[in-house]
Amino acid sequence: MLARDRHKQLGGDRCAEREFGARLIESMSNQRIRPGQEGIRATLFDLEADIMEIVWASDWTWFAVTQVRIQLLGSRSIAYTTVMTTVARLFKKGVLERRRDGRRFLYHACHTRVGFVQRVADKVLGHVGEGGQDAAMALLVDRVSQADSEELERLEAMIAARREALKGG
Repeated sequence: MLARDRHKQLGGDRCAEREFGARLIESMSNQRIRPGQEGIRATLFDLEADIMEIVWASDWTWFAVTQVRIQLLGSRSIAYTTVMTTVARLFKKGVLERRRDGRRFLYHACHTRVGFVQRVADKVLGHVGEGGQDAAMALLVDRVSQADSEELERLEAMIAARREALKGG
Protein backbone atom coordinates (compact mmCIF):
# COMPACT_ATOMS: atom_id res chain seq x y z
CA MET A 1 0.00 0.00 0.00
CA LEU A 2 1.33 3.44 -0.89
CA ALA A 3 1.96 5.89 1.94
CA ARG A 4 -0.65 8.34 0.62
CA ASP A 5 -3.28 5.54 0.52
CA ARG A 6 -2.43 4.51 4.06
CA HIS A 7 -2.65 8.17 5.10
CA LYS A 8 -6.16 8.40 3.58
CA GLN A 9 -7.21 5.12 5.20
CA LEU A 10 -6.21 6.48 8.60
CA GLY A 11 -8.34 9.58 8.12
CA GLY A 12 -5.43 11.84 7.29
CA ASP A 13 -3.80 11.40 10.71
CA ARG A 14 -0.11 10.92 9.99
CA CYS A 15 0.56 10.48 13.71
CA ALA A 16 -1.52 7.30 13.58
CA GLU A 17 0.88 5.96 10.94
CA ARG A 18 3.94 6.42 13.11
CA GLU A 19 4.94 3.87 15.65
CA PHE A 20 5.44 6.30 18.50
CA GLY A 21 6.84 3.76 20.89
CA ALA A 22 9.42 2.35 18.50
CA ARG A 23 10.87 5.78 17.85
CA LEU A 24 10.73 6.87 21.44
CA ILE A 25 12.30 3.66 22.78
CA GLU A 26 14.92 3.82 20.01
CA SER A 27 15.73 7.40 20.95
CA MET A 28 15.62 6.47 24.64
CA SER A 29 18.15 3.69 24.07
CA ASN A 30 20.78 6.43 23.91
CA GLN A 31 19.43 8.19 26.97
CA ARG A 32 18.44 6.91 30.34
CA ILE A 33 15.47 7.67 32.51
CA ARG A 34 16.66 10.76 34.32
CA PRO A 35 16.82 10.12 38.09
CA GLY A 36 15.38 12.91 40.17
CA GLN A 37 13.16 14.11 37.32
CA GLU A 38 9.42 13.62 37.24
CA GLY A 39 6.77 13.51 34.56
CA ILE A 40 7.84 14.22 31.02
CA ARG A 41 11.23 15.49 32.22
CA ALA A 42 12.13 11.93 33.17
CA THR A 43 12.29 11.01 29.47
CA LEU A 44 12.66 14.34 27.66
CA PHE A 45 15.50 16.79 28.08
CA ASP A 46 14.62 20.07 29.78
CA LEU A 47 14.28 22.18 26.62
CA GLU A 48 12.27 19.42 24.92
CA ALA A 49 9.96 19.31 27.94
CA ASP A 50 9.63 23.11 28.00
CA ILE A 51 8.71 23.11 24.32
CA MET A 52 6.13 20.36 24.75
CA GLU A 53 4.59 22.16 27.73
CA ILE A 54 4.20 25.27 25.55
CA VAL A 55 2.69 23.23 22.71
CA TRP A 56 0.22 21.43 24.98
CA ALA A 57 -0.77 24.68 26.72
CA SER A 58 -1.44 26.47 23.42
CA ASP A 59 -4.44 26.10 21.18
CA TRP A 60 -2.31 25.77 18.05
CA THR A 61 -3.42 23.16 15.56
CA TRP A 62 -0.13 23.55 13.69
CA PHE A 63 2.75 25.75 14.79
CA ALA A 64 6.03 27.08 13.45
CA VAL A 65 9.34 27.11 15.30
CA THR A 66 9.09 30.91 15.54
CA GLN A 67 5.90 30.67 17.60
CA VAL A 68 7.57 28.40 20.14
CA ARG A 69 10.66 30.61 20.28
CA ILE A 70 8.53 33.69 21.00
CA GLN A 71 6.97 31.86 23.95
CA LEU A 72 10.38 30.71 25.20
CA LEU A 73 11.80 34.24 24.97
CA GLY A 74 9.49 35.20 27.83
CA SER A 75 11.65 33.17 30.21
CA ARG A 76 15.09 32.91 28.56
CA SER A 77 17.31 34.12 25.75
CA ILE A 78 17.45 31.40 23.11
CA ALA A 79 18.59 31.19 19.48
CA TYR A 80 16.15 30.26 16.73
CA THR A 81 18.48 27.46 15.60
CA THR A 82 18.46 25.91 19.10
CA VAL A 83 14.67 25.79 19.10
CA MET A 84 14.61 24.49 15.51
CA THR A 85 17.05 21.68 16.33
CA THR A 86 15.12 20.70 19.45
CA VAL A 87 11.77 20.69 17.63
CA ALA A 88 13.33 18.54 14.88
CA ARG A 89 14.56 16.13 17.57
CA LEU A 90 11.01 15.89 18.98
CA PHE A 91 9.80 15.09 15.46
CA LYS A 92 12.41 12.33 15.10
CA LYS A 93 11.31 10.88 18.45
CA GLY A 94 7.73 10.71 17.20
CA VAL A 95 6.43 13.28 19.68
CA LEU A 96 5.64 15.83 16.95
CA GLU A 97 4.34 15.49 13.41
CA ARG A 98 5.34 17.92 10.68
CA ARG A 99 4.34 19.07 7.22
CA ARG A 100 5.97 21.41 4.79
CA ASP A 101 4.57 24.93 4.41
CA GLY A 102 6.58 26.64 1.70
CA ARG A 103 10.18 26.80 2.89
CA ARG A 104 9.39 25.99 6.51
CA PHE A 105 7.89 23.12 8.46
CA LEU A 106 4.78 23.31 10.58
CA TYR A 107 4.44 20.95 13.54
CA HIS A 108 1.77 19.59 15.84
CA ALA A 109 1.74 17.29 18.84
CA CYS A 110 0.93 13.67 18.07
CA HIS A 111 -0.51 13.16 21.55
CA THR A 112 -1.96 15.07 24.45
CA ARG A 113 0.23 15.39 27.51
CA VAL A 114 -1.66 12.55 29.23
CA GLY A 115 -1.46 10.41 26.08
CA PHE A 116 2.29 10.98 25.87
CA VAL A 117 2.84 9.92 29.49
CA GLN A 118 0.63 6.85 29.03
CA ARG A 119 2.49 5.76 25.91
CA VAL A 120 5.89 6.23 27.53
CA ALA A 121 4.79 4.22 30.57
CA ASP A 122 3.35 1.50 28.32
CA LYS A 123 6.52 1.26 26.24
CA VAL A 124 8.79 1.23 29.27
CA LEU A 125 6.72 -1.52 30.90
CA GLY A 126 6.74 -3.42 27.63
CA HIS A 127 10.53 -3.43 27.58
CA VAL A 128 11.36 -4.26 31.20
CA GLY A 129 11.65 -7.96 30.51
CA GLU A 130 10.71 -10.98 32.52
CA GLY A 131 9.90 -10.11 36.11
CA GLY A 132 9.86 -6.41 35.38
CA GLN A 133 6.10 -6.21 35.09
CA ASP A 134 5.72 -8.01 38.42
CA ALA A 135 8.07 -5.47 39.96
CA ALA A 136 6.01 -2.66 38.42
CA MET A 137 2.82 -4.14 39.89
CA ALA A 138 4.51 -4.39 43.29
CA LEU A 139 5.47 -0.71 43.05
CA LEU A 140 1.88 0.15 42.11
CA VAL A 141 0.58 -1.74 45.15
CA ASP A 142 3.08 0.14 47.31
CA ARG A 143 1.90 3.47 45.88
CA VAL A 144 -1.74 2.49 46.39
CA SER A 145 -1.05 1.80 50.06
CA GLN A 146 -0.06 5.48 50.35
CA ALA A 147 -3.06 6.78 48.34
CA ASP A 148 -5.87 8.89 49.73
CA SER A 149 -9.53 7.95 49.28
CA GLU A 150 -9.92 10.08 46.12
CA GLU A 151 -7.01 8.30 44.42
CA LEU A 152 -8.38 4.92 45.50
CA GLU A 153 -11.79 5.78 44.00
CA ARG A 154 -10.13 6.73 40.69
CA LEU A 155 -8.22 3.44 40.70
CA GLU A 156 -11.39 1.46 41.47
CA ALA A 157 -13.17 3.21 38.58
CA MET A 158 -10.31 2.32 36.21
CA ILE A 159 -10.37 -1.32 37.33
CA ALA A 160 -14.17 -1.48 36.93
CA ALA A 161 -13.96 0.03 33.43
CA ARG A 162 -11.27 -2.47 32.44
CA ARG A 163 -13.36 -5.39 33.75
CA GLU A 164 -16.33 -4.16 31.72
CA ALA A 165 -14.17 -3.90 28.62
CA LEU A 166 -12.92 -7.47 29.12
CA LYS A 167 -16.50 -8.75 29.48
CA GLY A 168 -17.52 -7.03 26.25
CA GLY A 169 -14.51 -8.17 24.22
